[in-house]
Amino acid sequence: MSIARCVNKIMDRIAPLVLAEKWDNVGLLLEVPYQQQQRPSQNIMLTVDLTTRVVDEALSLPASVIVAYHPPIFKPLSSLTLSNPLQTSLLRCATAGISLYSPHTALDSVYGGINDWLASGLGSGRVDLIGDEHPSGRGGSGRLLRLNEKTTISGLIGRVKQHLGLTRLQVALGTDSLDDDVQSVAICAGSGGSMLCGVDADVYFTGEMSHHEVLAAVAAGRNVILCGHTNTERGYLPILAAKLRAELEMDEDGFKAAEIHISREDKHPLDFA
Repeated sequence: MSIARCVNKIMDRIAPLVLAEKWDNVGLLLEVPYQQQQRPSQNIMLTVDLTTRVVDEALSLPASVIVAYHPPIFKPLSSLTLSNPLQTSLLRCATAGISLYSPHTALDSVYGGINDWLASGLGSGRVDLIGDEHPSGRGGSGRLLRLNEKTTISGLIGRVKQHLGLTRLQVALGTDSLDDDVQSVAICAGSGGSMLCGVDADVYFTGEMSHHEVLAAVAAGRNVILCGHTNTERGYLPILAAKLRAELEMDEDGFKAAEIHISREDKHPLDFA
C-alpha cells in the first residue's frame, strides 16, 4: 500500500467522508502513480489551503502527501495548464510525486472535529447539532452551544479571541450593547451564513457571512461574530496532526515512521491595513 492510500484510509477513520456535505469534493483528489525515487520520503504535510508558498514548502521537505483541508480541486477541470496558478500547483505536486487529500466538511461535521473544537473554547455547556445526526452516528452539521452560565457579548468575544489567537474580529450587534447577556451560540466553521441563518441562538459564530446574511441576522435580533474564514479552521491542524499520528502508530501498513508537518506558510489571506 502506498502512503497516499494509507493516509486515505486513516483520514476516513478520523473524519468519515460520508459526513461531508453533498456539494463538497472530498477524499483523495490527486494520487500520484509513483514517488520520485531520488527523494524518497514519508512526510505528510497539513495545511488549510494549497497555496503556491505551501507547495514550495512541501517540495522542500519533501512531502509525499499533502492533507489540504480545503479541496484544491472543487469544480471539474476542463484543462490542466501552467496559465492557472492552482493548476500549476497541482501539476507541480504531481510531477514531484505528492498526492493530495482533502477532508473539508467531513472534518467539520465529525464528533470531535472542527465545529466541536470551536465550541470547546467558548465555555462549558451543552453542545447539540444544528442539523440532524448522520445515520452513521459519527456527527452532523453545525453546532449549537448552550452555555451553563450566561456571559456578555463582550465576554464571549474575549473567549473567541483567546481560543483562536486573534487580536481583532468583526461583530454585528442584534441587541443593544456589548454588555448584553448571551447564552446560546450557533457555530459553523468557515462560511456559515447558509447554515446559521434562521437558527434560534443569541449569537452566530462563524468565519464569514455575506452582507445580506449579516443584515438578516441582525434584523432578527441575533448577534454575529465573524473571525475570517480560515481563522476558524487553522487552529485545529495540531489536533488533526495528533489524531493522524496516533492512527499511524496503530496502523500495520509500514508507515509508522512517517513525519507529520503543519505548514508554516499556510496563513489567512486577509489582514488589516
